[in-house]
Amino acid sequence: MSERLRSVGLDVGTTTTQLVVSELAIENQAGAFAVPQMAITERRILYRSPVYFTPLVGQNLVDGGAIREIVEKEYAAAGIKREDLDTGAVIITGETSRKENARAVLENLSEFAGDFVVATAGPDLESILAAKGAGAVEYSEKTGKTVLHMDIGGGTSNLALIENGKITATGCLNVGGRLLKFDENGETVYVSPVLKGFAEHTQEIVEKLVQALEMAAGLRPPDKLFRHFWTEECLGSADWLKALPKEAPVISFSGGVANCIEKEQEALAFGDIGPALGKAIRKSRLCRGQYRLGDQTIRATVIGAGCHSAQLSGSTVFYRNIEFPLKNLPVVRASTPAQMQKRLQEQDGDAVLALEGISSPSYRQVVELAEQIAKAAGNRPVYIALEQDMAKALGQAIALLLPKERPCLCIDSVALEEGSFLDVAAPVGPALPVVIKTLILGG
Repeated sequence: MSERLRSVGLDVGTTTTQLVVSELAIENQAGAFAVPQMAITERRILYRSPVYFTPLVGQNLVDGGAIREIVEKEYAAAGIKREDLDTGAVIITGETSRKENARAVLENLSEFAGDFVVATAGPDLESILAAKGAGAVEYSEKTGKTVLHMDIGGGTSNLALIENGKITATGCLNVGGRLLKFDENGETVYVSPVLKGFAEHTQEIVEKLVQALEMAAGLRPPDKLFRHFWTEECLGSADWLKALPKEAPVISFSGGVANCIEKEQEALAFGDIGPALGKAIRKSRLCRGQYRLGDQTIRATVIGAGCHSAQLSGSTVFYRNIEFPLKNLPVVRASTPAQMQKRLQEQDGDAVLALEGISSPSYRQVVELAEQIAKAAGNRPVYIALEQDMAKALGQAIALLLPKERPCLCIDSVALEEGSFLDVAAPVGPALPVVIKTLILGG
């Protein structure tokens, strides 16, 4: 028998803002006499909002009040309240994430959207969510083909390299349809700082943007043009090029510009270069080999946020005196007792200690690791995330070394990177829903 979670996804992008509500089915896939193995077995979209133009105050400020009004309106249309939500994601993407009040908007919406909602921006997670929401990950898994997914939005193009259904690398280019904006007469009213001093004529700019995409796909030798548009917030440009396969991958597209690749649009339909960019992509090297439009294009990221941001911990967890949900716990990694103590002491507040753990540990190894963690934690609550399956035994050992009132949480089957953040929700069966996120806002 499955349990169900209600999830919301809200994407505040450079060009558009949209919301989806979905339902996640959680089931135990282990046998009757085995350790429970909880998994998300179904993701169903319950409600899709209209696509709104992202409200801005001038060119520099996201209109947080207007976005909140959109959310309130769409909650009412979907027939939901904040207390109905179990998980989800609020993300500010592309150039919008660089607006000076983006963080304040994130915090505002995160609290408004429910008790367990990830609030994040950053090209790495954007790339992952878009690739999943567009069906590119599933396509690679089913066909065994290597896929390069390009989510081309208003301000950025988020890239995900997928091999046998696994995302192996992510990247980002400052390439998008809203880098140039026009009025109804075709006069230029906005030029992104990325383009200033770069080129004068619209068609020349579009051609350069497409060439940068071709370089990112390994279809054209990289030069200073590629380095100019590449953002180093994911992999460095050199590392990205090394990650590309020798044979050309299937190119997959999503984002607002993807809607203009096979569909003819009026040049000024959206007051930007999106239609011209889509048309140029269709004629470029990107579409001369195998390519596909995503199952979702303009909605890929928001569906990824609403349906694919949550995962489950292992089932052999331990927790004591924990008030769920836990939100925005910074992640620190360490491999030695001295590192554990140093990294935890560097944090102003609570943090989750991410460890690889030990495969098939002996009792002595579990006790020694528990002693090291308890000493390193000092008077702090103890939050541990392990990659190896040993959380219950380790958590019990740690709890014996702490005062009974001290909060203690130990989960496993979760890989966390330094600089990320963790949300943990109340138990679903023997497992805990978790959201791994990164609060990266471009400079």
